[in-house]
Amino acid sequence: MATHHAVHVKSAGQPLELVQVVTESPAAGHVRIAVNACGVCGTDHAFVNGAFPNLTWPLTPGHEIAGTVAEVGSGVDGFAVGDRVAVGWFGGNCNKCLPCRKGQFMQCVNGQIPSWHYPGGYAESVTVPATAIARIPDGLSFAEAAPMGCAGVTTYNALRTTAAVAGDRVAVLGLGGLGHLGVQWARAMGFETIAIARGAGKAQDAKELGAHHYIDSTAGDVAAALQALGGAQVVLATAANSAAMAATVGGLAPQGELVIVGATFDPLPITPGDLIFGNYSVIGHPSGTSADIEDTMHFAVLSGVRARIEERPLAQAAEAYAAMDEGRARYRMVLTT
Repeated sequence: MATHHAVHVKSAGQPLELVQVVTESPAAGHVRIAVNACGVCGTDHAFVNGAFPNLTWPLTPGHEIAGTVAEVGSGVDGFAVGDRVAVGWFGGNCNKCLPCRKGQFMQCVNGQIPSWHYPGGYAESVTVPATAIARIPDGLSFAEAAPMGCAGVTTYNALRTTAAVAGDRVAVLGLGGLGHLGVQWARAMGFETIAIARGAGKAQDAKELGAHHYIDSTAGDVAAALQALGGAQVVLATAANSAAMAATVGGLAPQGELVIVGATFDPLPITPGDLIFGNYSVIGHPSGTSADIEDTMHFAVLSGVRARIEERPLAQAAEAYAAMDEGRARYRMVLTT
C-alpha cells in the first residue's frame, strides 16, 4: 500500500501535524499530482480555524499547488503523467449548473476549493478534478508557479478586467502577499502605479516592486493624497480592512472603480452619497479559473513578475504557517517537497 506525507489539522484551531496517509488512485475525471510546492495563503487561517461551513476533519490546508501529474483517472483528456501543473483557489467546477452553462465558472453551484472540498496541497500528493488544472509554462519553477494559483491570479485577473487603460492611475491598497504582486502587475500593464500601505517603512519596497508613488496611510488622508496625484481610475483593495478600503473611495477619479479582493466580513463604511456623485463602482472580484491561472503564469513569464517567496520544507509547515499567520512572513511562504 502506497503512502505519502500530508499535514493534518485534527479539528478547528488545532496544531498542524505531519502524518502518513494512504495514496489513493484518482477517480474518473480526476488526476493525482505529486506536489512540488504549495503556497501558504492568509485564507489558510480560516480553514485551520474552522471559519468555513461544512469542513471535513482532519483537514489538509493548501490551495496554491504546483507539481507533476502522477496518475490520470478515466475520462481525462489533454493531460498526461509528467505534465507540470498548478491548482489554485479554483479547485474545479461541474460544467452542468446554470452559472457554468453561462460561463460563470467562479460561481459554479458545485464549485470546489482545495482543503475545503478535498484535501489540500500541504502534502506530497493531492488528487483534484481535471477542470482545476492549469499548465505551468517552462519559464516558471514550481515554487514560482505555486503562488500564481491564488495570490497571482486574483490580482492579475482583477486588474485586467477593470476599465483602466495604459497610462491610467491605478492604486493598490496593501503591500502583502497579494498587494506586492498587484503593484508589479499594475506596473507591467502600463499603469501609473500607486502603492498604499501602513508606515513609511514600506516606501522603498513599493518603489522596488514598481510603484511610481507611495502613500503612507498612517500619515494623513488617503483620499486627499490620491486626488493630489490626479485621482485613481482603479483602487485594487488587497488589504482585508473595510475602513481602509472605504478611505480610498474619495480618491477615485470620475467613474472610478474600487475593486475588492481582500476578504473580510466587516461592513464597508460607504454611503450611497459617497458613490453617486463620482459615479463610482464597488466591485467584488473572486480569484480565477484554471484558464485564468494559465494566463497569469504566461504574463508572469513575459513580464518578469514574480512573488517574493521564502521556501520551507513540508516538514516545517507548522512553522511556515505560523510565520504567515503572525505577520512575520515576508510576502509569501512556499512549502516544498
